[in-house]
Amino acid sequence: DDLVAGGFGCLLAVNAGSAEPPALVELRYRPADVAPDTPHMALVGKGITFDSGGLSLKPPSGMTTMKSDMGGAAAVLAVMSTLHELGVRVPVRGYLALTDNMPGPTATRPGEVVRARNGTTVEILDTDAEGRLVLADAIAFAAEANPSSILDVATLTGYARTIGRDYTVVHSDTPTLRDDILVA
Repeated sequence: DDLVAGGFGCLLAVNAGSAEPPALVELRYRPADVAPDTPHMALVGKGITFDSGGLSLKPPSGMTTMKSDMGGAAAVLAVMSTLHELGVRVPVRGYLALTDNMPGPTATRPGEVVRARNGTTVEILDTDAEGRLVLADAIAFAAEANPSSILDVATLTGYARTIGRDYTVVHSDTPTLRDDILVA
């Protein structure tokens, strides 16, 4: 109900065929002696707990590893759980966009138009492009808190495979941040 009221149309569209409810989890870390107005960093993770492809159904061989399509959210959760132990001096918020992508009787159909959290409308042509949809809503939500930067972590396999299986795709509109991440 909160996601409906909050306008998370993309996340809800991916979840429409599922028997399980979706969730958008927000985690916050702030060192005790850091001023409340200190800029924070946002981490956003794609958490597709199983990806069948929705009505744009994957072939059976394409589904065997899709329980790991929540790797982005798992990575964000892992980072958030270690910040205190590592003594990180920067406030961080983590966002986990969680759902599965199933072909149930109420599943989103190709050609449907949904409204994202930020008001943008999206025509869904392929229901197996669910990662971009859940990230759209989660990133828009994270941006509302005015973070100093937003890093999203996702297993966007179809897109990433265009450059090969042995590489990680990194996009950034801030070259210094991108370089710092690659060095780290």
